[in-house]
Amino acid sequence: MTIRNLSRNTVIASTARVAATFGQRLKGLLGTRELPRGEALIIRPCRSVHTFGMNYPIDVIFAGADNKIIKTVSDLGPGRIAACFAGSYVIELPAGTLAATCTQAGDQIAVSRTIDY
Repeated sequence: MTIRNLSRNTVIASTARVAATFGQRLKGLLGTRELPRGEALIIRPCRSVHTFGMNYPIDVIFAGADNKIIKTVSDLGPGRIAACFAGSYVIELPAGTLAATCTQAGDQIAVSRTIDY
């Protein structure tokens, strides 16, 4: 999947996977050493995330059902919590992605599947 910021005409992540089941959402990025540049984890439904047990910071997007960004959190370090109870889903990204793509609250995003032939 690809995540694009339609408001800024940028690619936020070229490779994204979805955590939709309870087990997938519970595990999230736990047990990973890093989230490589260009990758993302979409957690749905989700209104809060934590980085307990992680050894690296992440950027976080909280988006509504309309794919509009409600809140962003840059550089959420290990052992922290972020929440947005108005959100429908979360996108976890490598730290620095929000700044590099100028992504901010109010931007419209699109998630599209990539088709391999």
